[in-house]
Amino acid sequence: MPRVKRGTKRKDRRKRILLLAKGYYGTKHNCFRIAELQVERSLAYATRDRKQKKRQFRGLWITRINAAARAHDLSYSKLMAGLKKAGSDVNRKMLAEIAVEDPKGFATLVSSAKSALGLAATARA
Repeated sequence: MPRVKRGTKRKDRRKRILLLAKGYYGTKHNCFRIAELQVERSLAYATRDRKQKKRQFRGLWITRINAAARAHDLSYSKLMAGLKKAGSDVNRKMLAEIAVEDPKGFATLVSSAKSALGLAATARA
């Protein structure tokens, strides 16, 4: 059986793994066997965290909307129910942005939600 020299294939594979491991602590960035394990684990974390990022942002938007809604004497769930009844199709990302950047616009949305729910639309001074 003839001898196989792997040459550039082997070098290229190692180079690719070590480039992905650039910046890791200790031998994880320069020892191939350890770097290979760490890169595999890191790529798995990256895949998982792309999903978690979406969850975390949705939670942040809900927290911001709730805080702004409570400043207008309304809970988050009632605000969302009122907006749905009013036929508003503003998503949570945009609602959170409006709550932070444009309080007057958010107050308008809150009043439309209150009127759709049949609550007294009293404004806070």
